[in-house]
Amino acid sequence: MAYIEMINSCKTYHMGGSTIYANRDVSFSVEKGELAIILGSSGAGKSTVLNILGGMDSNDSGKVIIDGKDISKYSRTQLTAYRRTDVGFVFQFYNLVQNLTAKENVELASEIVEHALDPVTVLKDVGLADRINNFPAQLSGGEQQRVALARALVNNPSVLLADEPTGNLDPNNSWEIMKLLEEINVRRRTTVVVVTHNREIVNAMQKRVITMKKGVIISDE
Repeated sequence: MAYIEMINSCKTYHMGGSTIYANRDVSFSVEKGELAIILGSSGAGKSTVLNILGGMDSNDSGKVIIDGKDISKYSRTQLTAYRRTDVGFVFQFYNLVQNLTAKENVELASEIVEHALDPVTVLKDVGLADRINNFPAQLSGGEQQRVALARALVNNPSVLLADEPTGNLDPNNSWEIMKLLEEINVRRRTTVVVVTHNREIVNAMQKRVITMKKGVIISDE
């Protein structure tokens, strides 16, 4: 059994008398320790998939199995515990607390879990040894995303989910962040799922790519 299995997952929204499918019968699996990329344009349904995998949203039908457990059947309390202990999130807009230093932003995340990693060590691992005491406003976009990545890693997650992690970055910083995600995948054996619309980066990465369009998977190669 794969570490992640999404089986015939559907997610709908209702607007007036219309039903809109964000995801329609989405099925794929990701092996433990794999790095997989979900590619698609805006509105393809890829972020919905990621939110469901991360327990931030729930599907309407189908199964979402993580490490042998169907999280689509979890209660809100169980999903909260799952997000806290098993998943690390990286978002496009960093979501850092502006009046806290890089170290304090990562420490804040470490305080809500048992057996968290050392925040300073994690910041050094993502290349910010000389930026630990800087505030977000004193950091470049690429450096802020590295802080966000350190924050996602401090709880030592088994799954790292990255939603458009390069969306606000220039090409050079985008490539550095993607290579850092690849390094984390290889070094830590963390299962990584990345959502992006950037086909150029995807082609350069030469990794497994799941392509979505209008809520369905159109290729997996």
